[in-house]
Amino acid sequence: MQVSFYLDKSNIDKQGLVSVFYSLTTQNSRIRKKVKGVKVKEKHWILKSQRIKPPIKSEPYNNHIEYNKILDETEANIKTLFRYILLNNIKPTKEFILEKLETGLEKINLTHDFYTSFDEFIEVNKSTKVPRTIKSYVTTLNFLKDFENNTGYKITFDSIDNYFFEKLQDYTFLTRKNKNSYLAFIVKVLRTFLSWSYEREYHTNLKYKKFKVKEDETEVIYLTMDELMKLYNYEFESTRLKHVRDSYCFGCFTGLRFSDIKALKPSNVFKTHIKITVQKTRSIDHKIPLNQFALQILERYKDTIYEPLPVISGQKFNKYIKECCEAVGIDTPTTVTRYIGQRRVDKTEPKHKFITSHTARKTFVTNSLILGMKEMVVRNITGHKKEESFRKYVKIAEDFKKQEMDNTWNKIEK
Repeated sequence: MQVSFYLDKSNIDKQGLVSVFYSLTTQNSRIRKKVKGVKVKEKHWILKSQRIKPPIKSEPYNNHIEYNKILDETEANIKTLFRYILLNNIKPTKEFILEKLETGLEKINLTHDFYTSFDEFIEVNKSTKVPRTIKSYVTTLNFLKDFENNTGYKITFDSIDNYFFEKLQDYTFLTRKNKNSYLAFIVKVLRTFLSWSYEREYHTNLKYKKFKVKEDETEVIYLTMDELMKLYNYEFESTRLKHVRDSYCFGCFTGLRFSDIKALKPSNVFKTHIKITVQKTRSIDHKIPLNQFALQILERYKDTIYEPLPVISGQKFNKYIKECCEAVGIDTPTTVTRYIGQRRVDKTEPKHKFITSHTARKTFVTNSLILGMKEMVVRNITGHKKEESFRKYVKIAEDFKKQEMDNTWNKIEK
């Protein structure tokens, strides 16, 4: 829909004033209508800007301020109507447009429904985002619905303000007992959705950009080399636990994410390396060299129904790998610290209770650095992009080396 203003020179009154018309073009029709109460001398009309210029000092005042305001408001109303038509998938007729501009513009609802828009956001992204990302969107949407049901706070695009954010924090920490990291996750997805919907002109509210949540630093849980070798060489009687152990250890020896291990096919495996498309980053033909331990695991399942590796659901995997580590005796007391708002929560458990599919990748990175592999090479293998997320592994490796120095050379008497 395009709008322009012009003078109807065929109808000049006795004072030399010409009526101003607007021309409105849609896909189906063209509408020409007089702008009520606006008349101008032709010499005062600016063709390029389609507005009225002020008279020179010797001329009487020509109401250019008042008339230009009317023209601005008319154009704004037409654009508002156009947005309403788009948001509601209306096929506009000439009669519909004229009726709304004359009588009904103040009654139309220009705000998209928040939840309908979120559903659209999820649906649109299914073709471009990995399943894990889509799952995070669905989780956030369900969380917000639960928030609204429990607090009675109606979520619309316009109601997302500082008060909403305070209520969201209270609900997360006091009602749900979720940690800071979970609120940070919810807010991150919410900001992504609100930016997406803002770009589509579903709303004009930018208060969400001020929402800030501190993400607490988390511990790196990994298997030491002794623990890893103990797990790798353990003779399990259960085939189920053998399979889980092998898939987990393969992640420890390659740095692969669990999602990439699940997606691994025989065609990805070569004599000295594997070549994959990384699901999270969509990195194509990412090449990972295979060490002797990884090759040995692959050899166990060659020409079997499990080739290249036996894999199960993430939920079962995380349950069974804890069983494996408990059986092996990976039970060093381990403390993790989290925060619920400002309240610190410490949890100390045997180490096997904290082992999940994610810790395999952390085990690879940490032990590779401890063994002396160059940082650049480790990052190239794992595909770590963010410097800050990688530095914590470097610090652990440096602390380990210092501890080893203290336990060996620094114990020798001079």
